[in-house]
Amino acid sequence: MKVKTVIIYSSVDGQTLKICNKLRDVFHQYNQNVELVSIDDFNDDVTYYDRLIIGASIRYGVHNKKIIDFINTNKKQLDSIKTAFFSVNLVARKPEKSTPKTNPYVIKFFKTIDWTPTIVEVFAGKLDYKKYPFFDRVMIQFIMWMTKGPTNTSAEIEYTNWDRVTEFGIRLKNM
Repeated sequence: MKVKTVIIYSSVDGQTLKICNKLRDVFHQYNQNVELVSIDDFNDDVTYYDRLIIGASIRYGVHNKKIIDFINTNKKQLDSIKTAFFSVNLVARKPEKSTPKTNPYVIKFFKTIDWTPTIVEVFAGKLDYKKYPFFDRVMIQFIMWMTKGPTNTSAEIEYTNWDRVTEFGIRLKNM
């Protein structure tokens, strides 16, 4: 019997989707199929899958409400299968905030929901000021200034550690 795996994601600027695609590549390297679906398009029965992975980015300090609603609505079904959750945020660019136990957004997230996935991870995202609409650019620049990050509006910095993403993918395929 083949294991059915789905990765459900919420991505604002595309970095979470990019990470999901890398995870899918890892599964394919090991001849394991995986479906990749946006939270906006997912409408299957959770129990159709043996493994369900959720990837969500942070914007203005919170994960997408649709992700939270999905987890709350499907908690019982999620608890009956293998699950993983990963967060993508710029705070994780700092080594001391790059683990699920030290990342403030992941800690806050799990205090607001009643769900414990099999595996939890956090990845640093990408900073690309040129890609943001004016308001987002100003707000992110202010947040970066407050957290001693780069504020040059021509900055484009990918903080994602792709080796960690690959390692996570290997852990997931063995889950």
